Amino acid sequence: MKRIRYSELLMYFALSLGGLVSVLPMIYMLSTSLKPNGALYEYPPHFFPSKSNITVENYIYIFQQQKFYINFINSLLVSVLTVALAAAISTSLAFCIARFRFPGRKMLFGLVIATMIIPGTALIVPQFELATFLHITNKLWGLIPFYVAWVIPFSTFMIKGFIEGIPRDFDEAVYMDGGSVFTVFRVIAVPLSGPAIASVSIFNFLTAWEEYPWALTVINDNAKRTLPIAIAGFFGEHQFTQWGYVFAMSVASLIPVLIIFICFQRYFVKGLQTGGIKG
Repeated sequence: MKRIRYSELLMYFALSLGGLVSVLPMIYMLSTSLKPNGALYEYPPHFFPSKSNITVENYIYIFQQQKFYINFINSLLVSVLTVALAAAISTSLAFCIARFRFPGRKMLFGLVIATMIIPGTALIVPQFELATFLHITNKLWGLIPFYVAWVIPFSTFMIKGFIEGIPRDFDEAVYMDGGSVFTVFRVIAVPLSGPAIASVSIFNFLTAWEEYPWALTVINDNAKRTLPIAIAGFFGEHQFTQWGYVFAMSVASLIPVLIIFICFQRYFVKGLQTGGIKG
């Protein structure tokens, strides 16, 4: 029987502690969403609700609100389109940088990487001026170009590292069979870099799904707002903040995220490991 070293025990303890700290906010959010609003101010406070206090009235309330479904669909539409466009653009850009040698190639990739260090809040004013010039303020689809621009640098960086790990012999085989560079991209690059595309798509979905400041800045119509703004709206909708409604809606907003993580977990891990090492 293999003996476990103290260093391994310490590592397991640190990982367990870190995992516990990470999931505690989600557990508290779930437990709070199952409490009646009056029980949130009880003293002494309880982390978990008692059996007599467990209720689903908070979920019943939010699911009866038509605006919840409108905001939910708005967020889903924006997130899905952002993921699709970002995957197509970043994969094409990563393929060109990884497979071709052209003047300014390193400078182009350097500019892509440099944009990753620019804080998003520093771009709100010029982005708003650009959105006003393009007449896409207060329009739901006007969010998509900016979200796509935000996620392309990181997506390109990850996918490029993955494509560089694909042997060039595959490309040569396609060329020998009469295929073009577009055939190589469609038959070789895209299928074999699927794990990297899937992993960055999860990040891109999260970025568009939970983004708040920019959507609040350019969208004024409640029917066009996304789910994070709707959740924030509960803070001022009632005389006192109904925390049960807030946490219930927050839990409901996690459902698409959990589904995506469960379905693409293996691609997510593989894409991060390979793309991050080779990038």
